[in-house]
Amino acid sequence: MAAVQTRIIYEHIDLEGWNASIEKYMGAGGYDVLKSTVARPREELCAEMEKSKLRGRGGAGFPTGMKWKFVDRKSGKPVYLVCNADESEPGTCKDRLIIYQDPHKLIEGIMCTAYAINAKQAFIYIRGEYTNGYRILINAIEEARSKGFVGENICGSGYGCDITVCRGAGCYVCGEETGLISSLAGGRAYPRIKPPYFPAAMGLYDCPTVVNNVETLCWVPIVFKEGGEAVSKMGSPADPGTHIWGVSGLVQKPGRYEILSGACTLGELLYDFCGGPLPGRRLKAVIPGGSSMKILKWDEKFRIKQPDGSEKEIRVEDIRLDAQSFMACGTAIGSCGVIVMDNTVDIVEALANLNQFYAHESCGQCTPCREGTLWMSRITRRICEGWGRPEDVDLLMSVADNMCGRTICALGEGAAWPTQSNLGKFKDEYCEKIRRQQTMGGQARADNNAYRLI
Repeated sequence: MAAVQTRIIYEHIDLEGWNASIEKYMGAGGYDVLKSTVARPREELCAEMEKSKLRGRGGAGFPTGMKWKFVDRKSGKPVYLVCNADESEPGTCKDRLIIYQDPHKLIEGIMCTAYAINAKQAFIYIRGEYTNGYRILINAIEEARSKGFVGENICGSGYGCDITVCRGAGCYVCGEETGLISSLAGGRAYPRIKPPYFPAAMGLYDCPTVVNNVETLCWVPIVFKEGGEAVSKMGSPADPGTHIWGVSGLVQKPGRYEILSGACTLGELLYDFCGGPLPGRRLKAVIPGGSSMKILKWDEKFRIKQPDGSEKEIRVEDIRLDAQSFMACGTAIGSCGVIVMDNTVDIVEALANLNQFYAHESCGQCTPCREGTLWMSRITRRICEGWGRPEDVDLLMSVADNMCGRTICALGEGAAWPTQSNLGKFKDEYCEKIRRQQTMGGQARADNNAYRLI
């Protein structure tokens, strides 16, 4: 049986006759959950979210109910809700479609969440490049305000909460929640040290703050309507719900596909949904969850543990589309941004491109990340330009190894993982590329390599 999509968050996306107006959304039952939510006890709503076992869809996969539970409600400080709509991870493109085509689904999710955690002010932090998305959200919020779904006395409940849309400057590190909070408060996007700066206790303006991703917030009305237990039974038990997979790269039908967690395999996603590789080509590698996740070589195999304790050998194409399955294979689901490479791709060039991106996007606060990303970029670019040295392969790995675990936020590790996994699985291609360069350039060129850094 062919794999199929289960459209829950994307139920209205690309639907014929659909538009982003509040009339269309309310005609499809929109805001009905919000009306019932503001009449329910907050403790009950938070308990439902915990029961759902829903994990955040921004990349880290932290349990949403637990994040809400950690909010400091004893300090007396106001509680803030922040929607992370920055979507800065390369290869990730799922949230933008929600903002552009179904903004009221996001707004209802924000208002349901705000009520549950008793936030009186919510923010949407959207990347500056999403110019049309910003305009759509501003218009949608005004429509919702006119109907009594945003602002004072929501649905006649006496509860009030407003939404402010803030534009970022296209900074990758703002995908990290404390970096986003710093930017939102008007400072440089420097991630903060945890502890003490756990957003649930010390977030925006040093007040308790919940930061949730766009897709995560869209799940909130579904959890409140269907019940946490019902949602927990959707898909994989440890990773319930659907995931929206954004597939880019060298396949016949790249796009966004919403699939029930664990319902199909990576091979089914790339072949049944995406049509497989381009004619006359074969798959070479896949990055499963955005550019910072560890790469998978298409022909490699893994031994994973079964529930009964036995081991089973699987291929990359057999990996099921859920968080645990990818973790068992040494990588992560991340933001579900699948980047596909075929046999025409020069893997060294691909890594050089990623390293240049991370060198540009490092905030510079931590020395290992600031210097490490720069040197990884220089070394890989040097190899691509024909000035590689045999020792560059080990040097590159050494730089990456010395970044991990030595930075305030995960950008350092996220920048190092592509290099570590690329060299671990494609080291022979790096060595062969350098060997060809040495042969073609002769000894004089090899001697000059020591002085060529960029």
